[in-house]
Amino acid sequence: MATTTTTVSEQEYRELAFNDYQTKWELWDGVLVEKPGMSVLHDDMATYLGFLLQSQLDRSEFRVNVQSAKLRYTARNYFIPDVAVVAASLVLPRRGDPTAFNDYSAPIPLVVEIWSRTTGDYDFAAKLPVYRRRGDREIMYIQPYEPTLAAWRRQPDGTYVEELYRGGIVPVLSLPSVTIDFDALLVG
Repeated sequence: MATTTTTVSEQEYRELAFNDYQTKWELWDGVLVEKPGMSVLHDDMATYLGFLLQSQLDRSEFRVNVQSAKLRYTARNYFIPDVAVVAASLVLPRRGDPTAFNDYSAPIPLVVEIWSRTTGDYDFAAKLPVYRRRGDREIMYIQPYEPTLAAWRRQPDGTYVEELYRGGIVPVLSLPSVTIDFDALLVG
């Protein structure tokens, strides 16, 4: 993972992330972090999971982003999750604007990170805690080589309850009638 040593402003980050079509830039405590290329398994799982989710969701209510949404925590922190489900009401008003940045400050229903050898530690240590502080309703972390799926679900009091799955059908409690067939996701 490539990082810079100088800090950048939020505006500098937004301009770079919007105009640099070759690189996926995240911002961690004001420092640019390049999201590296991923393995075939990682990208295949993210793409298939995005398809599985969108096929169960009403497109007029939810949109699925695969490695593209930027979740803003503060002016110094923007992360790009592997899969993000965003309320359509946050997306639709900006679709007609060619300069609209694909970023979201409001909590979203579902955020998913998939382990990779290049970002696994960073995702777990830096990104997952920020998603909880943002108030995202459900956060999942998939480790395809163990295989496990950890799900943190936000409770009414703001705390999270964690459940661990090793296969089978995983309910997505933040989305109406949505499940993930974890076994099918692992097989592809």
